[in-house]
Amino acid sequence: MKTPEADAAMARACGEAMWAEDAASRGLGMELLEVAPGRARMAMLIGEQMVNGHGICHGGYIFILADSAFAFACNTYNERVLASQASISFLRPAHLGERLIAEAEERIRLGRSGIYDVRVCREDGTVIAEFRGHSRMTGQKFFPEPGKDEP
Repeated sequence: MKTPEADAAMARACGEAMWAEDAASRGLGMELLEVAPGRARMAMLIGEQMVNGHGICHGGYIFILADSAFAFACNTYNERVLASQASISFLRPAHLGERLIAEAEERIRLGRSGIYDVRVCREDGTVIAEFRGHSRMTGQKFFPEPGKDEP
């Protein structure tokens, strides 16, 4: 029987396994702050290379932060999951030197699909973007399940 503690441990293990292979998020200086079943929090500091011709953070960097938090949230159940679609609404600009926090939360998981919402905020809590991602399970696991994954 699964317990909340076992579910939390599995979420952390999946997060650690993903983080070890996630060169994109690490390469952009993201931090994985928290992983729990169906949830994740990530942070990213806006650097000079992320600022566009308007002097604000390029929306693609905000999207990738939200997308990374989404990925970690939906990969917390020992199922390898990919995005099937995503959208973002940019509400306010982000500026050079600001640290952004993306908090992803599962809305529903049904069959092989899921829906997750991600709020991207400045450190002071000001919301700058809202993201919605749809996920799809691949049928692959992070870790073998005794008695299930063995021939």
